[in-house]
Amino acid sequence: QVQLVESGGGLVQPGGSLRLSCAPSRSIFSFNSMGWYRQAPGKQRELVAAITGVGSTNYADSVKGRFTISRDTVKNTVYLQMNSLKPEDTAVYYCNVVFRDRDYWGQGTQVTVSS
Repeated sequence: QVQLVESGGGLVQPGGSLRLSCAPSRSIFSFNSMGWYRQAPGKQRELVAAITGVGSTNYADSVKGRFTISRDTVKNTVYLQMNSLKPEDTAVYYCNVVFRDRDYWGQGTQVTVSS
């Protein structure tokens, strides 16, 4: 089993920045990849960014150039740095891993972009 603890959400003005953190209960090297998803009201959950065990990354087109996913192997934490935030980035953000063919999700952290 895996627990994922997220932090870092909040309220920010358009153009601002936030950094989300996700700390798993197992070593990040236990997972083939780790990802950040988001779900806005009335919309489906969507992949925002992911990072593989060898450090390769991929991003949703809507966040390319603005968001960066990274990991700190010493702190065993994955981050999502979000810059140039837009109102349409408002959502609950979830950390995700697949471990032994099962999906695990964090509790979610609210990101609100509003003036």
